[in-house]
Amino acid sequence: MSDFQSLGLRAELLHALNDLGFTTPTPVQERAIPVLLTSPNDQVVLAQTGTGKTAAFGLPLLEDIDPQERAVQALVLAPTRELCVQITGDLERFSTQLKGVKPVAVYGGASIREQIRTIQRGANIVVATPGRLLDLLGREALDLSRVRIVVLDEADEMLNMGFQEDLTDILQTTPPDKRTWLFSATMGSEVRSIAKRYMRESEELQIGERNVTAAAILHQYCVVHARDRYAALKRFVDADPDLFAIVFCRTKHETQELATQLVKDGYVADAIHGDLSQAQRDHVMGRYRARTLQLLIATDVAARGIDVNDVTHVIHYDLPAEPESYTHRSGRTARAGRSGISLSILGLRDVGKVRQLERMLKTHFTYVRVPGGGDIGKAQLKSFLHRIKGADVDHEALADLLPMAQEELKELDREELLQRFMSVTFARILDQFREAFDLNVDMSQKDHSARAERPSSRERFSTGRQLFINLGSADGLDKGRMLGYVCGISGISGEHIGRMLIKDVYSFIDIEPAYFEQVFEAFKGANYRGRKVRVDEAQGPQGRGGDQPRGEQAGPRKPYVDRKPFGDKKPFGPKKFTKKRY
Repeated sequence: MSDFQSLGLRAELLHALNDLGFTTPTPVQERAIPVLLTSPNDQVVLAQTGTGKTAAFGLPLLEDIDPQERAVQALVLAPTRELCVQITGDLERFSTQLKGVKPVAVYGGASIREQIRTIQRGANIVVATPGRLLDLLGREALDLSRVRIVVLDEADEMLNMGFQEDLTDILQTTPPDKRTWLFSATMGSEVRSIAKRYMRESEELQIGERNVTAAAILHQYCVVHARDRYAALKRFVDADPDLFAIVFCRTKHETQELATQLVKDGYVADAIHGDLSQAQRDHVMGRYRARTLQLLIATDVAARGIDVNDVTHVIHYDLPAEPESYTHRSGRTARAGRSGISLSILGLRDVGKVRQLERMLKTHFTYVRVPGGGDIGKAQLKSFLHRIKGADVDHEALADLLPMAQEELKELDREELLQRFMSVTFARILDQFREAFDLNVDMSQKDHSARAERPSSRERFSTGRQLFINLGSADGLDKGRMLGYVCGISGISGEHIGRMLIKDVYSFIDIEPAYFEQVFEAFKGANYRGRKVRVDEAQGPQGRGGDQPRGEQAGPRKPYVDRKPFGDKKPFGPKKFTKKRY
């Protein structure tokens, strides 16, 4: 194993690394840094999360910056504001000895005017989320014409969030002779298409096996009935008093509901999701990093950029649909050389997904049972006794109390004293779990109840809640892209979206009734490529048995297309567009 000095970094960076306590590079840093320093070609670097990728591209990037030049020389694109802030902070720490180097974070949820002022004061490195960066480019508040290096960090996640068109628009504003470095934990067809589309003469550097999870993670799963998932989660938390976990849910609504219920039941938990303001997110993450929270309940998107080294467990309250999402989730634990557990709480219908993940990720999932009352009591007693053994005794404070306690308990021998102490201390736990039933599903017997747990597609969409949206094929959206866009904005899975009718300038989308309000609320304030997105609930089933609205009840309540196809005439909805009128 080499040291940083042998990698070819300048003295100022080596001094900063030494001050930070960094002495030995990680495998991705050891292999990537020399290549990025010397190769003129574009690079694709594949490495797992938590392996030090920020330093792997950040140090060579800082090596290339000219502190005397005030123009933006390097651009780093990240999918979320948390990751954006994290990267900027790391670059600032690495560049403490480089006077004149100024990284600036650009992301939504913060004052855009303040970000513009910070850029105008001489930023030479911009770390940005795609949406806010496009906004700045549209305002002509940022010039990328002198950028020499572009880094696409977590490229696979940017694609999953529907940023492909945004990437195209952004990269078109950068010089054609720039160098592009793409960093990703997984290498799917979408990431490969980015490499072909946006990179020239690219080389691929792979650290570890492709699309597999970190070896230090123990993958576990349990199987319960869907209605018992919450009870199972609580039992796992009760059975491990030292557990410090991130719990993943599929939707923002479910995330908030789960956190609220856990708090009501006495657990120290909070939620992080897309509806929180930046100040709220910073507050939650501050509590979590300080370990005043035991459980952080998160969606996939909100958890991007969470860099907490001592997370013991990642718990999948909902198993993700894609193996790449599972890889990113589980990568929140076992960071910085530590080990960790990735636990999936499965309903009966999800057991098959585990087998698929085993094959695709080339890893083994260990079946574990949900702890019973006896297991929880033993675990909590053991933890309590460890705290007693390690407690500091204040002899001066106890000088007056010990004689009284000894006199009061003199009739009890050691065994009796221990029995009474444990009975009093753990009375609540004993009462709570004395008659606790077994939550585990016996998988050795054929149980056909899984089919009954989930209604059919026809039943799920039978109420006809349908979304009208003022986007269509004229915006470059087909059914696949529309599905990705709606899922990315709302945080719901594609399985909750039914039929879609895509027209030129508007579309109708079937939403599973239980998730309609979440999708509707998620689009408030949304914009697509700089244009405001408008949604409404359609009053009739468009596209079912015919593409035309039927009568006065068909179409959206307040149809509106956010364009002016006929100059300055009043905008109109799709229902009023007829041959007779035009």
